[in-house]
Amino acid sequence: MSYTEITTESWWSRIKSSFKNIILGLILFLVAFPLLFWNEGRAVYRAQTLEEGIRVVTSIEANQINKKNEGKLIHLTGNTESNETLSDIRFGISQDNIIKLRRLVKMYQWQEHQDSETTEKLGGSTETVTTYNYSKNWDSSIANSNNFKQSEEHQNPSTMLFNSGIFQVKQVTIGAFTLPSSLVSRINNYQKLPITTLELVSEEIRDKLQIYDNAYYIGENPAQPQIGDLKISFEIVTPSMISIIVKQVGSTFSSYTTKIGGKIELFEYGNVSAENMFQHEQEFNVMLTWILRAVGFLIMFIGLSLMFGVLRTLAAVIPFIANIVGFIGGFVAFLIALILSLITIAIAWFVYRPLLGIFLLIIAGSLLYGLLYFSKSAGTEETITITETVG
Repeated sequence: MSYTEITTESWWSRIKSSFKNIILGLILFLVAFPLLFWNEGRAVYRAQTLEEGIRVVTSIEANQINKKNEGKLIHLTGNTESNETLSDIRFGISQDNIIKLRRLVKMYQWQEHQDSETTEKLGGSTETVTTYNYSKNWDSSIANSNNFKQSEEHQNPSTMLFNSGIFQVKQVTIGAFTLPSSLVSRINNYQKLPITTLELVSEEIRDKLQIYDNAYYIGENPAQPQIGDLKISFEIVTPSMISIIVKQVGSTFSSYTTKIGGKIELFEYGNVSAENMFQHEQEFNVMLTWILRAVGFLIMFIGLSLMFGVLRTLAAVIPFIANIVGFIGGFVAFLIALILSLITIAIAWFVYRPLLGIFLLIIAGSLLYGLLYFSKSAGTEETITITETVG
């Protein structure tokens, strides 16, 4: 099922919108600079924190508490344990010696999908054809059908009879130690819990349920679901082997603060050595640094593109000319964003990594010189062509 909507926008309206976009573009452009600068400082700060950590970390056994390690950065590996029972009484779910129990509730409902295509017309106006498609899907969050274009024909219930939720034990141990909540929250290796019986379900809801595909089902026919039907499944986290690098505080742990003020609290599944854990964290720091560099560059590029967009809109009276102006504007925005991003990173490196900063400034300077030389050459060629024509 689909619905198509056609809208038009005049050239003058587009120009007004473009000038509004200049403000947004300027904000994005300015935001990119502190983000790029901060990211370089964060990367160096984190690298120095990890370098200090690997020099002072001590590997210990989890089955005994040594007071000599109090306040020190320690590495240990062991199996998590819990002696508690977690229960979801309404559905008769009860599990011993687990860490977490998660109830997942999904509803069969309408989903709206939007696809738009805009065409520029001679004279600068645009025509946008928007197609709204509707499908039925299982989802854990309710789609507000009142916001649909065709809401009357595609109504979803406003609430669910049951909600998703997580049950967690109060105490998880690893050998002689108790894990703090900050580490317990990172243990999320869930596995599906099979549903086999209705006998333990609360009497008030038992008649509403049936078992289908390892889940409780509320609805007439699971093979032919209807809008509003529910699927309720469960997942559990069982004890497993983990490796951690933290500060020992009595019989538990907290994050370790290095001399430069950095925090260390590392966690991995399995038996992982301290050396490998630090290596993995260093690799993650490098990856995150590049991701944030790309984000900073992209924000700057989008900001410049929005500011240059007004030129394309002014030229949109003739769509062909507008495409040329848009391409040139995008190319210039890309080069300027690249150059300014490199310069910003270089300045940050002057503060944090002086030698690399010099090298990066040389690259940025070369790009800037190339851009200016290209612009000057293009202007010279145009002048020569005009002179020859007049003569």
